[in-house]
Amino acid sequence: MVENYGKTIRRNFLRSKTFSFINITGLAVGMASALLILLWIRHEMSYDLFHEKKDRIYMTWNRAIINGKIASWPITPIPMGPALKKDYPQVEEAVRTNWVGAFVLSNGDKHLETQGLITDPNFFNVFSFPLVEGDARTALLEPHSIVLTETMARKLFGGTNVLGRTMRVDSTADFTVTGVARDLPKNTQFRWEYLVPWSYMKDVHWDNSDWANNSIMTYVLLRPGVGEQQADRLFKHVITAHAPDVKNDIFLHPLRKWRLYSGFENGRNTGGEIEVIRMFGIIAGFILLIACINYMNLSTARSEKRAREVSIRKVVGAGKGSLVARFIGESVMMAIVAAGIALLIVYPALPYFNRLVEQHLTIPYGDKNFWLDLAGFVLLTGLLAGSYPAFYLSGFKPIQVLKGNRVERRLRTRRSEGSELRRSSLSVSALVTPRKVLVVVQFTTAIAFIICTLVVYQQLQYVQNRDAGFDKKDLSFVYIKGDIARNYPMIRNELLSQGLISSITRTNSPVTDIWYRDDSYEWKGKNPKVRNIFARYVTDKDFAKTIGLKMLEGRDIDVQSYPTDTGALVLNEAAVRQMGLVHPVGQTVKNNEGSWHIVGVVRDFVPGSPSSVVPPVVIEGPRNWLGTMTFRLKNDRAEDLEKISSIFKKYNPNYPFQYNTVSKSYALGFEGEQHLGVMAAFFAGLSIFISCLGLFALAAYMAENRVKEIGIRKVLGASVPTLTTLLTREFMTLVSISFVIASPLAGWAMHSWLQGYDYHTSISPLIFVVTGGVSFVIAMGTVSYQSLQAALASPAKSLRVE
Repeated sequence: MVENYGKTIRRNFLRSKTFSFINITGLAVGMASALLILLWIRHEMSYDLFHEKKDRIYMTWNRAIINGKIASWPITPIPMGPALKKDYPQVEEAVRTNWVGAFVLSNGDKHLETQGLITDPNFFNVFSFPLVEGDARTALLEPHSIVLTETMARKLFGGTNVLGRTMRVDSTADFTVTGVARDLPKNTQFRWEYLVPWSYMKDVHWDNSDWANNSIMTYVLLRPGVGEQQADRLFKHVITAHAPDVKNDIFLHPLRKWRLYSGFENGRNTGGEIEVIRMFGIIAGFILLIACINYMNLSTARSEKRAREVSIRKVVGAGKGSLVARFIGESVMMAIVAAGIALLIVYPALPYFNRLVEQHLTIPYGDKNFWLDLAGFVLLTGLLAGSYPAFYLSGFKPIQVLKGNRVERRLRTRRSEGSELRRSSLSVSALVTPRKVLVVVQFTTAIAFIICTLVVYQQLQYVQNRDAGFDKKDLSFVYIKGDIARNYPMIRNELLSQGLISSITRTNSPVTDIWYRDDSYEWKGKNPKVRNIFARYVTDKDFAKTIGLKMLEGRDIDVQSYPTDTGALVLNEAAVRQMGLVHPVGQTVKNNEGSWHIVGVVRDFVPGSPSSVVPPVVIEGPRNWLGTMTFRLKNDRAEDLEKISSIFKKYNPNYPFQYNTVSKSYALGFEGEQHLGVMAAFFAGLSIFISCLGLFALAAYMAENRVKEIGIRKVLGASVPTLTTLLTREFMTLVSISFVIASPLAGWAMHSWLQGYDYHTSISPLIFVVTGGVSFVIAMGTVSYQSLQAALASPAKSLRVE
């Protein structure tokens, strides 16, 4: 049977090489596009599923009512993990992690700054990160032990056989390598090159027992048989039990949802990455549908070529069911061939696609599940593409076909300019409406993709052009580590005296990040029933001047000129509104750390995500840690940057000089939208290409079938423009209908998408105008070539034979 299908496919391919080539190319490109998306989705949905105990691992989340809404966040108090393990027998293990981004690992003259974690000794009991060297049970027991990844071991020591070797961490303490872990897979949300034991935090006095200080991640491994809901009820009030003044609840978030369902709104899990996956899953489905519609339309358009074959098969006894099975079988065979071509397209396209999505996707040749998925994918495509043609072709009436009545022509003459000659086909006329519907569905999808892509880019431009409230140009920052804090006065003076910078300040975090929030502020007139939370910055001097904030009232914090400014506050407008203060300067505010006096008010600025609303911000005097140095360059010439680097190396020799620009840091806030826009544009372009490929072939086939009609019209005096209009009018009408359907659907979908952003644009009518014009021009260009060829053909040749 398969051999017979193969012969039939080959015979039909050779009979109409051009149309068959277009048909299989469209199907292959559509399948390749869908395969790329499915490889990406497969990767995204596999995050952290390699952990052996994945079904029992949970992250603990905080939940509290703030500003009248339920807020959720994954940062928890330091003492909570040990308390859960001690007080609840349902917990098999509890593990804490704290991100370390400022440690420098040193071995001799090698100094590497990389990302690591401080964690509990039972880390490897919960998570499946295998060690290639060392014992996972004891690797993190001693305070000065360290576990490296294979890559980090090679960078520091030149190999992985490094157990017992000594190295320096943060230029302050010697550590012994007690384990080497296999490099982390790409599909994990954990990012670390080394692990340091939690007991080291106690040595450096970073550990504390404050239940009100949310600063770390806590994970629990539940015992077998303990359900999530049961554990949620048990753990809910664990914080309040130890700190009655803290009104936070705890709930569990299962490992399988970390990547896909990380979004919470008003206490409910509202999605996250899964929304993007669903979006591109739908895109993959529609691209495949467009390719299948091409196949359907061209298969039914060429139906007359196979009418006699079907009729003869029916005469010799073939039933409709067997014919349907045969045509679907041929379609599946075509899908198999197209899938082979699609894989040949995907293989060289993957490196470019990986750059697009910033991943390291590969075709998993050794994964049997991939091949099973691919087989199901091919079968589905074959069934989808072949179903309609199969039922249509099997419905031919053999008596009419074998009598030669496949096509009847009717001529209707009018006494008017450009007498019209209409032709209808007995076997095809019933298909005109379904084929039009398929073309409309195809172009509706493609046009909707274009509209959605343009809205994504409009939102991206809207966010990029947003007034941040401060001047990002020439603004850079350096994390304070090593000897920078001790030598800060000298570094500051040299940078200023050499004219390399115009101003400088120290803060607790970069201006583009909010590392700390505080809900303990109290002021006169505050509603005690409302919990208000403020973004919090700490500075020593010239914060507003350096960042470029506009002072609306009062002055900037300056502990050199005003020693009492260690207790000073500067508020932004949103904070003033939140507190309901009429004349804020001079008033007193209190929090858990004491009393503060307000010295100034600055204009609102955007400190976090560029797509978020401006939060209430308090800028405090330097009672707390200052871990970031921010300065404004006078210029960014290479020689000046080299001078700045040499100054830092002079006063901080054991650390490499690394600076960050605020512009790039700010741009990271809309990086996700950029990737989304690029991917959407890429697949929108492919959908248009596949649609036009089918439209081109369909127009060519229609022109071929109407060659005699066109010849008669030319003999009767029809001009080339008239004939071209006649041939293109139907297709342009279908594209216009598609635009009318696609516009409100895409507009509604993108309006809903925009509501997910606190700061968003409204959809411009120009998007619909541009989309309609582009779609019309592309479709016209696709169809006009075939129409002109047919209109310019010599009537003598077309009328010579029927």
